[in-house]
Amino acid sequence: MPKLMILGAGIYQVPLIMKAQEMGLETLVVSYLGPYPGLEVADRALPIDTTDSEAVLDAARRERIDGITTTGTDVAVRTIGVVCDKLGLPGVSESCAANLTDKADMKAMFVRGGVPTSPFERVLSLEGARGAARRLGYPVMVKACDVSGSRGVTRVDDERALEGAYAAAVRASRADHIVVEGYVEGVEIGIDGFVVDGELALFAPHDKFTHHAGGVTIPAGHVFPSTLPADVTARAEAAVRRAVAASGMTTGALNVDAMVTPEGDVSVLEMGARCGATGIPELITMHTGIDYYAQIVRASLGLPIDLTMRDDPVPCMSKLLLSNRSLVVTEIDRNRLENVSRRRHARVTLDVTPGDRVRAARDGTDRFGSVVMPTSSASELDEALGEILSCITFENPAET
Repeated sequence: MPKLMILGAGIYQVPLIMKAQEMGLETLVVSYLGPYPGLEVADRALPIDTTDSEAVLDAARRERIDGITTTGTDVAVRTIGVVCDKLGLPGVSESCAANLTDKADMKAMFVRGGVPTSPFERVLSLEGARGAARRLGYPVMVKACDVSGSRGVTRVDDERALEGAYAAAVRASRADHIVVEGYVEGVEIGIDGFVVDGELALFAPHDKFTHHAGGVTIPAGHVFPSTLPADVTARAEAAVRRAVAASGMTTGALNVDAMVTPEGDVSVLEMGARCGATGIPELITMHTGIDYYAQIVRASLGLPIDLTMRDDPVPCMSKLLLSNRSLVVTEIDRNRLENVSRRRHARVTLDVTPGDRVRAARDGTDRFGSVVMPTSSASELDEALGEILSCITFENPAET
């Protein structure tokens, strides 16, 4: 039986693990031991830090794996690059992964490749950040370089807030540097896609829902199809094609965050050599008819990719379940929840059970569930979200 190594065992990796099993593969999950649902779902778990590339490589050699992949996270991508290069496996190269997992290197790569992006500086200290912010002009974005999910990312409007933003970026990062970049006014969009033989073979832009908390904008959901005008869509696709060429990416799913200015210009913020999170694989599958998790698996094994889209794409949306304050789940009415899901044709995922604490949302990891459903109406999605939340009883921990 072919063996697929999947890095990460969180909620975003579970559907990928299950798809690989459905396709007849033995799944080996690499993750810290802990309350990660993928550890129970996978055929076997290897308790290794996904960023320890040498340890993962040793395990991959020992297990004689046929492929390695992940989804929804950038943290493990560099390790995947090392393993692919050393073992001659299909997937992202180490050099490409290095550029796409450090925001400073990524921005420099964008500039070299002619990818439209905002000005930036790589800084090593608070004083360096102050100087960069003055040169770039407020507001600026202060970002940790080596994490995803909006962790260590803060918009800073003046120098008084810079020290706190710098400290937050340093806390979130293992790197010795952070990025300060010019703020781009406009609307943030997401773009997912698939690269085959070094070319962008699927371009899937989507609108975003966002959640604002403590100066941080958290991606909270997505809308397919995008509502971008045709000329802006063309500019966005051209920018992504340049980014693919600049990165040297040859195969697999990609995820891009970009801003569209009031004038209709496109500025690429970040690109990852993996599929997006927050329900994006499910949305792409629902919208296009492409079995997206299956294509991610097939790419990791060097098998042909099928990106044939249905003739009548289905409008669909997703949202995360997020809270503005810390809560404790006391009860979940599963019967009502199932009825809501069936009636709304929605895919509802809950990450919590009674007794679990829900954290006040500060980044994308603070979700406690998600909903994906076929609809072209944001209000209909919000109605469904309200019904889903009404099936969950919470307590304020300060009152217990």
